[in-house]
Amino acid sequence: MPAVFHPGRKAAPGAAVDFSQGSVAGNILRLALPMTVAQLINVLYSVVDRMYIGRLPDAAGNALTGLGLTFPIISIVTAFANLFGMGGSPLFSIQRGRGDIHKAKEIMGNTFALLIGTGAVLTAVLLLIKRPLLYAFGASDVTYPYADGYLTIYLCGSLFVMVSLGMNQFINAQGFGRKGMMTVAIGAVTNIVLDPIFIFVFHMGVQGAALATILSQFLSALWALSFLRGKKAPIRLEWPYLRLKARLVWKIVSLGFSSFVMAITNSIVQVACNSTLQAFGGDLYVGVMTIINSVREVVSTPINGVTSAAQPVMGFNYGAEEYRRVRKGILFCTVACVVYTTLVWLLLFLFPQFFIGLFSGEETMTAAAEPAMHIYFFGFFMMSLQMAGQSAAVALGRSKQAVFFSLFRKVVIVTPLTLLLPYLFNLGVNGVFLAEPISNFIGGGACYITMLLTIWRELCRKEREKQASP
Repeated sequence: MPAVFHPGRKAAPGAAVDFSQGSVAGNILRLALPMTVAQLINVLYSVVDRMYIGRLPDAAGNALTGLGLTFPIISIVTAFANLFGMGGSPLFSIQRGRGDIHKAKEIMGNTFALLIGTGAVLTAVLLLIKRPLLYAFGASDVTYPYADGYLTIYLCGSLFVMVSLGMNQFINAQGFGRKGMMTVAIGAVTNIVLDPIFIFVFHMGVQGAALATILSQFLSALWALSFLRGKKAPIRLEWPYLRLKARLVWKIVSLGFSSFVMAITNSIVQVACNSTLQAFGGDLYVGVMTIINSVREVVSTPINGVTSAAQPVMGFNYGAEEYRRVRKGILFCTVACVVYTTLVWLLLFLFPQFFIGLFSGEETMTAAAEPAMHIYFFGFFMMSLQMAGQSAAVALGRSKQAVFFSLFRKVVIVTPLTLLLPYLFNLGVNGVFLAEPISNFIGGGACYITMLLTIWRELCRKEREKQASP
């Protein structure tokens, strides 16, 4: 008989959290705070690499540019981790809300099997084709050795990256935000310690940065699996549930496809940006885009933390038929993200040199990056509407809607504009940076309005039906 949650009953220590009890905003924040810290720490894996590499003697600019060229391929690895981890965890939350623990275990087991199998295949394929990919993505003969040196070592540990990212979702989905934070904190601290040792003491350069990263990700993966296999996890990862079931695989992939598309389309946009910037501005502006991407990763982390934390809370309440609480979750998520991104936009506009200086001290790079940042981050708050709308769709299992708006913003708007705008009105490299704010306004507005007209209306209807039923 499946376990059920009893409203009003206090959870025992170590028990999974009942998200249908207490304040919705409180439940989200209790998850969001450690998840945001965890994601910020996770961003440090790559950001710290760039901060150190940007200060290599004699070759800082070329090394930083070479590292930026690896982003599209690293995004592919992240995309597959999201495909399974962020596809399985909302389904897991819904089944947990319904009290079907057996089905929840099947979803988690199948997700783990998909991460392992796909990770092994992906590593082999990317190692075989990395050279033509890097040149296609904007590498020059000067920057290729740096990109190749980093990427080769990173890909050898990509399986650890996928497991730590994918399985950590199931720790957070059970309400253990602090444990989830530790998954990335352990690895990130290790990375921060090992980076300067490998890069400067052992004189390994970009290869040292990559080696520090994959060793750190190994520790993160080990921690996540040890918790999910341990006695403290209310719903454990058990080997009998690793046997793939076609129906479950389809559901996991279908729901995770929106997150997959977001990561893959990020890769596509990065390729379009790097190749266009290489044509119009050379290696310097590919380096500028590396800095802008780094800043965006850092400042976007709280948005990702709040929207990621909201998903298990909304998914649980949707499964428990607490539709009013789902709406409260959407509203809180929206307001929190819009207020935050508006403040960040002002900071980036007023103090761009501070953020640029974190990654490069070269005067030429700073002079080129400052006006580019002003353009790129204009209207940054509109991106939060996209995130809030898609988060609601994913949490409630509306995968097609989430996928559509991922494709709409990145593939239909950003990529064509990135390729076209530089040729119009003598915009040149500025056209590449202008594509992002245009897509935020059009894509963010369309995504959120559609969510209000579909998901919000459905929740209101179901709420009325529930109140009318005896």
